[in-house]
Amino acid sequence: MDKLGFLDGIARIAVFVSLLLAFFLLTVKTENKLANRLFACFIIFSGIDFSGLLAYSFPEEYVDFEILRSTTCLLEMPLIYLYVLAVCYSDFRLKWKHLIYTLPFVVMNLVLMPRFYFQSGIEKEHFLANYSQMPEIYFFQILIEIQYWFYIISVFLILRKYRKIYLENYTNPSTSTYKWLFQMNCVFVVMHCITASKNLLRYTASRETFLWGNVFMVIMALCVICWFVMKALNHPELFRGINSKLKLTKDILPQNNENPIEVKEHQDEVVDTQILTLKQYMAEKEPFLDPSLTIQELANQIDIPVRDLSVLINHKMDQHFFDFVNEYRIQKAMNILKDESKRELTVLEILYEVGFNSKSSFNTSFKKYTNLTPTAYRNAV
Repeated sequence: MDKLGFLDGIARIAVFVSLLLAFFLLTVKTENKLANRLFACFIIFSGIDFSGLLAYSFPEEYVDFEILRSTTCLLEMPLIYLYVLAVCYSDFRLKWKHLIYTLPFVVMNLVLMPRFYFQSGIEKEHFLANYSQMPEIYFFQILIEIQYWFYIISVFLILRKYRKIYLENYTNPSTSTYKWLFQMNCVFVVMHCITASKNLLRYTASRETFLWGNVFMVIMALCVICWFVMKALNHPELFRGINSKLKLTKDILPQNNENPIEVKEHQDEVVDTQILTLKQYMAEKEPFLDPSLTIQELANQIDIPVRDLSVLINHKMDQHFFDFVNEYRIQKAMNILKDESKRELTVLEILYEVGFNSKSSFNTSFKKYTNLTPTAYRNAV
């Protein structure tokens, strides 16, 4: 089999798998349907992108559709950006304003109109014969780079804010959503660097090297898409989003200091009372045993406004809510590990008993507070 035939075969597999997985995502039952649909749309457009590597030729009257197909790659990163928003924020909804993300796609096709879409015959043939050297295609490549890095940076910024809000308001030890999306974005960076390098071969290397670059790129992309989808399907906890209306403590503080003189007079007394009430409640009622405890739920239990509780823990006590609750869990785990009457309990049983829901999270948190693994701590006491 020659290189073109091999490339065509790999591309057909990539298109088939992409469409099959997209169909599955669109039909599988899940709580976060919007995220699945956005991810499925991304995979469909990726499949359309891969189809450009198939060994086929368009009749002259349909060549416009081939150029239009090549520009659909400008819709892929906006879909990933919206997918990240849908995964991170449980209350995210698509709105008409999100159509602005299709602007690069629209602009690119408007740029192609004067010298391609509106032309016919010799003019269109000349454009296709010199496709790689046309100014419009240079503009296309530049637009792809600008758009790609804009969304990559935007996703990293969203994840940074998501992680801060999560630590300040939630206690589920699993941070798999953040890790999954962070890994996904890093893989996109690597894949884009590979694709950009492959595109440079069009201008700097032989056609044979360029073809092998396409083969390598499609194989890598196929592996990545399979990994993305299987990761998402095998870990439903990835889709636990946070409320986008939640604010960071640093954004709440100015609103709580509108009367600085009055606040200063009563601050110490009020803060000390609230901290004492909070610690007594945590020790007596042990709400931290709930693996999905949130700051909103704890605020309701102790009858403190959630904004005040957030400031109290994250600012006055200088701890993330995530770390604050985990400290109580670790303390209880340490007591169980020291209890001779509970020596028969396994580490797995203990971590579930104290409110954790994953062994890796428990071990990480335990070592953070004791510098020992749970097993080493049990053996040392």
